[in-house]
Amino acid sequence: MTGNQFHLGIDVGGTFTDAVLICEETGRINTAKVPSTPADPSIGFMAAVARALEKSGVDAGAISHLVHGTTVATNSLIEGKTPKTAFVTTDGFGDMLEIARQVRPSLYDVHFEKLRPLVPRDLCYEVPERLDAAGGVLRPLEEDAVREIAAALRMRDVRSVAVCLLHGYANPAHEERVAEILREEDPELLISLSSSVCPEFREYFRASTCVINACIVPVVARYLAGIEEGLGRAGLDAALLVMQSNGGVLTAEQAASKPVFMVESGPAAGVVSANFIAGQLGHADLISFDMGGTTAKAGLVLDGRPRVTKEYEVGAQAQPGQGMTRAAGYPIRTPVIDLVEVGAGGGSLAWVDAGGGLRVGPRSAGADPGPICYGKGGTEPTITDANLVLGRLNPDYFLGGEMALDVDAAAAGIRERCAEPLGLDPIEAAYGIIEIANATMINALRLVTVRRGNDPRELTMVAFGGAGPLHANRLCMEMGIPALVIPPSPGTASALGLLVTDLRHEFSRTRVVAADAADTGRIQALFETMEEDGRRTLRREGVAQEDMEFRRGIEMRYAGQSSEVAVTLPHDGTAGEADAGLDTAALAKAVRRFHVEHERAYGHGYPEQPVELVNFTVTAIGRIARPRLPRIDSNGKGVPDGQRGRRPVFFSGEDGGFVETAIYDRARLRAGHLVAGPAIIEEVDSTTLVHAGYRAAVDEFGNLLISPGDAS
Repeated sequence: MTGNQFHLGIDVGGTFTDAVLICEETGRINTAKVPSTPADPSIGFMAAVARALEKSGVDAGAISHLVHGTTVATNSLIEGKTPKTAFVTTDGFGDMLEIARQVRPSLYDVHFEKLRPLVPRDLCYEVPERLDAAGGVLRPLEEDAVREIAAALRMRDVRSVAVCLLHGYANPAHEERVAEILREEDPELLISLSSSVCPEFREYFRASTCVINACIVPVVARYLAGIEEGLGRAGLDAALLVMQSNGGVLTAEQAASKPVFMVESGPAAGVVSANFIAGQLGHADLISFDMGGTTAKAGLVLDGRPRVTKEYEVGAQAQPGQGMTRAAGYPIRTPVIDLVEVGAGGGSLAWVDAGGGLRVGPRSAGADPGPICYGKGGTEPTITDANLVLGRLNPDYFLGGEMALDVDAAAAGIRERCAEPLGLDPIEAAYGIIEIANATMINALRLVTVRRGNDPRELTMVAFGGAGPLHANRLCMEMGIPALVIPPSPGTASALGLLVTDLRHEFSRTRVVAADAADTGRIQALFETMEEDGRRTLRREGVAQEDMEFRRGIEMRYAGQSSEVAVTLPHDGTAGEADAGLDTAALAKAVRRFHVEHERAYGHGYPEQPVELVNFTVTAIGRIARPRLPRIDSNGKGVPDGQRGRRPVFFSGEDGGFVETAIYDRARLRAGHLVAGPAIIEEVDSTTLVHAGYRAAVDEFGNLLISPGDAS
């Protein structure tokens, strides 16, 4: 296949690495899926590239656009595989990382142990200097002390350092001078400045964000350099872009210097993909549900924009969540798509606890050894094993027939590990595993909807991931969600999200001021300064002026509060143009919007109370041409001719157990076809379960639109 140009997206997950290849001219989509390689994710990455090119018959030189989504940054933190890192701060603040926040995620949990700081106390250095809250110099920087620190870093063989000085967000001069001196003494030292990574107030949060960036810079830089080297050997010379946590992409060079912006790279792509797919169908308010091999993730999109939060932690696991106090991990103050993530993926392990209760997750069989039915040495039953035993998966058509599944081994594992200890039949135990997993995922859906002040009955769900379509219909039933969309190739939908987003850079400044006393002229100048920073960054990345867009926002709070609510300022959406000037009327309108958003998020608002403006933000966007989705043909009949046969499938005890169920080949379904439940629709990378009382309609893009009703 030659002549056309192609876009390639590679998403590295915990169990599988997915590839999506889209032709610019025709919109034709080819997908590939290979096992992930946790020991070295770059191996799975290159294997996915090779498989995608081989399956589609495309030359490496025809790839014009390459985007990568990865959790390598998060994994290095969770697994504790970060290189030796030092921390430099203002004299008297060396214990900042040890003290942290002095709060507990669970007030009465006497067994809670706070995570150890990423930088040990003996690698925390103090430098004499001091700024006031406005950035004024109270005590000049003692440069000789910085040189002494540089000598100590050489003796300790430290290769990366985080610099966070008191009030450095208000005036970066001292931090920048510290960096200059350290580089003079050791040009190879990797330096992260809080005034560059997170120029906002609250010292610990800013320091934590900067330290995390410093810890993962060597890991991510080495990983991305290895990826680019491998791509070069393969003859693929398209510039490598990397997915960010906020749903945009950035160049590999930017990602290597500020990897803290990509800690939730892979999961964010799924929400972007769901938004793109739903947008094609005219849905602006939706739930993104992504169930893969390791976790299940739920995200919220309102008015066509994914919800973004800065309340995010990484530690024992990644824990985003707006308006939720956790304090169990290391906080990050960079924009992250607001996801709730639970340990309920296809590979999540089922086990019986010491009290005799059946549990599912959060531990996962992962890619190696995987579920018992994979035949790769797994001995503990998983959600995938349970679905197989219940007849919901075809043992001869997993991954399109590339991998045969062992039903007997899965049944034996469930019997030995779960059924016999509980005195249950293996089928009952398997169904219990599924129901417990569903309950965990329903809780996640409630957190991302009801806890955010949104009624799920007014939303559409877009479900994907290899395991998502098997569970989504049941979740919609429980949540009262009226419409469910299953895109084509749902197992690789997150990789599609990599190809339908834009370059995106976030800029922020802290200036605490009462709303009724704010100088709109100074605020306007602040916005313009950040927009110019964004314009320069996008120009360096080759973005034309007409493809640039800038969105402004203000984070506000009631006077005396310790947390803020973000308000986006109106924008006409015109690329190449900045937002209109901020005047008194526009600011008053934004404050009114703050009251509404506060009440929606927390259930109460106080319009009579004074409001403070805290952080001012600008998002600089570089538009990238999006591929168009291909349409499928209609055979003019509503009755599908893609039925493969029938087999018994267990739905629930109320249904009498196993039900003889029609099995359909999704590749043979055409636009306009209607499939009545109970039914199973199989495809190469996923299986969709349609319950009784529901029907699946095929639209012009090949999506399955599942809703209550029959096939009439």
